[in-house]
Amino acid sequence: MTATADKTAIRVALWRALHVQADPLPHVFDDELGARLAAPDADWRSRPDMDPATSARARASIVARARFTEDLVVEQASRGVDQYVILGAGLDTFAQRRPEGAGAVRVFEVDQPETQEWKRRRLSELGYGIPSSLRLVPVDFEQEESWWTRLTEAGFDPARPAVLACSGVTMYLTEDAVAQTLRQAAALAEGSTLAMTFMQPVELVDAQERPARQGVERAARADGTPFRSFFGPDEILALAKEAGFRHAEHISAGDLAARYFADRTDGLRPSTIEELLLATT
Repeated sequence: MTATADKTAIRVALWRALHVQADPLPHVFDDELGARLAAPDADWRSRPDMDPATSARARASIVARARFTEDLVVEQASRGVDQYVILGAGLDTFAQRRPEGAGAVRVFEVDQPETQEWKRRRLSELGYGIPSSLRLVPVDFEQEESWWTRLTEAGFDPARPAVLACSGVTMYLTEDAVAQTLRQAAALAEGSTLAMTFMQPVELVDAQERPARQGVERAARADGTPFRSFFGPDEILALAKEAGFRHAEHISAGDLAARYFADRTDGLRPSTIEELLLATT
């Protein structure tokens, strides 16, 4: 079953589950459902990339960005924003885990057609099905299909504000493609918000994390999915402003640590390898 799911999406889902299973309370983010969708082998926790010690900062980043994004969705929903778009949704489970939030918010998951079909089948097998609040939006990025066109065809209303999340995607795109995505996002209705991760150049990563950053880049290249773009905070903020966003803010690993990890005694902290852009129209 996992052969038809993206390797990175599976790793993210397993790290989310590992946080719940291996890290002490309080948990920053509680999601074991993604791992159930992935249906890994029984010994998945013995995988080298699942080692609780060596994967700690990457795992912390994954759960921090997920918590930040879902907090944003809930906050915006309280203000009447009822559309949530996830670019490169992978094994995201917001619609299943947060029915009280998802019931008032229409969720649009954008991903490759084969990933969407696989996910549809797995949700059915686990007894969840596809709730009325969820739209799976297949987009063949390799054929350069327009995610914006497919999104509106799926019922997204461009005249109403939305939250748009794009996590773990930009490093696989060229700088031109990232700029184009930002321009499309900036065209969302006034009052919309974008939360997008970006990978930093190695010289901006904490010194102790640079070997891990270089190792991840080598592994991506070996998997046939090389990283194509890296941004410093000033660069991504400039791109967002040029794209037309009214306001843009850098959310650093330190910001996430202060927000979600301040009272922890186990030393768990987010990585500086990938950080966040928060922008509003």
